[in-house]
Amino acid sequence: MKTAIVHARIEPKTKQKAEGVLRKLGLTPTEAIRIFYKQISLRGGLPFPIEIPNELTASTLEKSRREEDIQEFESLEVMFKNWEK
Repeated sequence: MKTAIVHARIEPKTKQKAEGVLRKLGLTPTEAIRIFYKQISLRGGLPFPIEIPNELTASTLEKSRREEDIQEFESLEVMFKNWEK
Protein backbone atom coordinates (compact mmCIF):
# COMPACT_ATOMS: atom_id res chain seq x y z
CA MET A 1 0.00 0.00 0.00
CA LYS A 2 1.36 3.40 -0.96
CA THR A 3 0.97 6.29 1.44
CA ALA A 4 1.01 10.07 1.11
CA ILE A 5 2.22 12.60 3.64
CA VAL A 6 -0.02 15.29 5.11
CA HIS A 7 1.64 18.32 6.70
CA ALA A 8 -0.36 20.67 8.89
CA ARG A 9 0.44 23.53 11.23
CA ILE A 10 -1.64 23.79 14.37
CA GLU A 11 -1.57 25.89 17.51
CA PRO A 12 0.56 24.06 20.13
CA LYS A 13 -2.08 24.32 22.88
CA THR A 14 -4.76 22.86 20.60
CA LYS A 15 -2.41 20.07 19.52
CA GLN A 16 -1.57 19.20 23.12
CA LYS A 17 -5.24 19.09 24.19
CA ALA A 18 -6.30 17.05 21.17
CA GLU A 19 -3.48 14.55 21.56
CA GLY A 20 -4.41 14.12 25.23
CA VAL A 21 -7.93 13.14 24.16
CA LEU A 22 -6.57 10.83 21.46
CA ARG A 23 -4.32 9.07 24.01
CA LYS A 24 -7.38 8.43 26.21
CA LEU A 25 -9.09 6.91 23.17
CA GLY A 26 -6.04 4.79 22.36
CA LEU A 27 -5.45 6.56 19.04
CA THR A 28 -2.36 8.15 17.56
CA PRO A 29 -2.66 11.45 15.70
CA THR A 30 -1.96 9.57 12.45
CA GLU A 31 -4.80 7.12 13.13
CA ALA A 32 -7.17 9.99 13.94
CA ILE A 33 -6.29 11.79 10.72
CA ARG A 34 -6.72 8.54 8.76
CA ILE A 35 -10.20 8.05 10.31
CA PHE A 36 -11.13 11.66 9.57
CA TYR A 37 -10.04 11.41 5.92
CA LYS A 38 -11.80 8.06 5.53
CA GLN A 39 -15.06 9.51 6.86
CA ILE A 40 -14.77 12.51 4.52
CA SER A 41 -14.28 10.07 1.61
CA LEU A 42 -17.20 7.85 2.61
CA ARG A 43 -19.64 10.70 3.31
CA GLY A 44 -18.58 13.03 0.51
CA GLY A 45 -18.13 15.84 3.04
CA LEU A 46 -17.20 16.54 6.61
CA PRO A 47 -18.46 13.94 9.11
CA PHE A 48 -20.05 16.62 11.29
CA PRO A 49 -22.03 19.81 10.70
CA ILE A 50 -20.12 23.08 10.36
CA GLU A 51 -22.17 26.17 11.11
CA ILE A 52 -21.47 29.84 11.63
CA PRO A 53 -22.15 30.46 15.33
CA ASN A 54 -24.72 33.04 16.36
CA GLU A 55 -23.57 36.11 18.30
CA LEU A 56 -24.06 34.56 21.76
CA THR A 57 -22.25 31.35 20.83
CA ALA A 58 -19.38 33.28 19.19
CA SER A 59 -19.01 35.46 22.29
CA THR A 60 -19.07 32.42 24.59
CA LEU A 61 -16.46 30.62 22.48
CA GLU A 62 -14.21 33.68 22.50
CA LYS A 63 -14.48 33.96 26.30
CA SER A 64 -13.66 30.27 26.58
CA ARG A 65 -10.54 30.73 24.42
CA ARG A 66 -9.46 33.48 26.84
CA GLU A 67 -10.35 31.13 29.74
CA GLU A 68 -12.90 33.65 31.09
CA ASP A 69 -16.23 32.82 32.78
CA ILE A 70 -15.53 29.08 32.79
CA GLN A 71 -17.61 26.98 35.15
CA GLU A 72 -16.61 23.50 36.25
CA PHE A 73 -18.89 20.96 37.89
CA GLU A 74 -18.13 17.75 39.73
CA SER A 75 -20.78 15.86 37.75
CA LEU A 76 -23.45 16.25 35.08
CA GLU A 77 -26.13 16.02 37.77
CA VAL A 78 -24.65 19.03 39.61
CA MET A 79 -24.36 20.93 36.33
CA PHE A 80 -28.00 20.32 35.41
CA LYS A 81 -29.16 21.31 38.90
CA ASN A 82 -27.19 24.53 38.59
CA TRP A 83 -28.94 25.28 35.27
CA GLU A 84 -32.35 24.89 36.90
CA LYS A 85 -31.66 27.82 39.24
